Amino acid sequence: DLARAGIGLRLRRDGARWLQTAKGPPLAQAGGALHAREEHEWPVPGPRLDPVRLATTPWRRQFGRALAAARLAPRFTTDFERSTLRVAFPDGTRAKLCADLGVIRAARGSPGGRRRSLRAPIAEVEIELESGSAARLFELAAALTAALPLTVATADKAARGQALVQGRPDGWHRPVRARTVPLPAAAGAAEALSAIAVECLQQVAANAPGLVHDAHPEWIHQMRVGTRRLRSCLALAARVVPADRLAPVVAEIRWLAGILGSARDWDVFATETLPSAAAGATADAATVADFRRLSVRVGRHRHAARAAVRHAVRSARFQQLLLAAGALCALPGFGQPSRPGGAGPKPGAAAFARKLLRRRHRPILRRADASAAGGPEQRHALRIAAKKLRYAAEFFAPLFDAGRARDYAAALAALQDVLGRGNDAATAARLADELAAEGDGAALAALRAWLAANSARLEPELVRARSQFATAKRFWRKP
Repeated sequence: DLARAGIGLRLRRDGARWLQTAKGPPLAQAGGALHAREEHEWPVPGPRLDPVRLATTPWRRQFGRALAAARLAPRFTTDFERSTLRVAFPDGTRAKLCADLGVIRAARGSPGGRRRSLRAPIAEVEIELESGSAARLFELAAALTAALPLTVATADKAARGQALVQGRPDGWHRPVRARTVPLPAAAGAAEALSAIAVECLQQVAANAPGLVHDAHPEWIHQMRVGTRRLRSCLALAARVVPADRLAPVVAEIRWLAGILGSARDWDVFATETLPSAAAGATADAATVADFRRLSVRVGRHRHAARAAVRHAVRSARFQQLLLAAGALCALPGFGQPSRPGGAGPKPGAAAFARKLLRRRHRPILRRADASAAGGPEQRHALRIAAKKLRYAAEFFAPLFDAGRARDYAAALAALQDVLGRGNDAATAARLADELAAEGDGAALAALRAWLAANSARLEPELVRARSQFATAKRFWRKP
């Protein structure tokens, strides 16, 4: 129950001492490689909990319920040896560099039945900030990663222990989706964008273990979504932060997005487009057999694209990307310097959002009208504009009325869905051309016919979605 609430409770022996530690859920600045949680620690006389101390924490109610129910028992044990070095940086930042080697132990099964012993290794480097700037920690981590085969870990020991109890020794469970970032009404634009970027980065990093170890296509999809959102967020940050701070990170995100995009295209083609086209094709024996052969060829391309994205995510380049983006986000407001002499206030997030959303909303209807009489280029331009508007609307929705923002987002999502299916068809046609270079046949001819018919069916849906979006109330307008 405590784990579901993001709360950790630990009894730890350090030499002859026993310490009781309570940790809260991840703080807003946590994301990617950065772990940040409110922590309370006290010495205790032996391996026994001190309930009085727990009552002084912000999570007293959760602890109180657990203690009252007499259901508080150890879930797992971490047993490791820590080597520590004190680190001092030129700017005065101080930290501890810790190398931990050991094991996590747990038991799984019903208390009255057969229980199975579980183990997971601990072999990690932790850089703990004592005072100063967290950006220095990222710089040190990047230097270590350049010299050693390290990977960024988004799950701490507590999360890995809980996962082990649930039979997930690698710590990953399900694909991580985008989350809404709470934004204070008085937040500045740079501060808000920095917080949003941290969440986008967390979505990218947290999907890496599952993408590497599991074959489900959703891992690739969610990492791609996170990459797109991060890229979109940093593009907005370029309006309030010098571009030279962002350009190197954006270039690396573009590299990752290209590899993820290729893998995602083959996933959609193999799991959605091709089966639908085969089901709608003439069921003569020759065409059915050709679809089977085509499916095998598509599977080879899909396997190669997945291998490429796994290689990229395992690479030092990907780890350096996570750390570089984390270092950028660790600086308050992306490290934007204070204005000399207080030369005017920094732009507020709400005012920034209103201006941005107004500017991005206006062209959508014009592009929708143009796309009705235009071709694929106009549809593509409309889809890109709608995607950018949707990301911006989702980023800044917490600053405005929730109901109005939700209605607007639903209308925009409906429009984007139709455009997305049209883009899937265009992508499928491109992939079909690639496959034709290896040998054309009845299946590809049937696929092209199905794509053409399906695209024609999207026309009335696009008209309806455009009409609904046109009447959606703009949630950022002042009452």
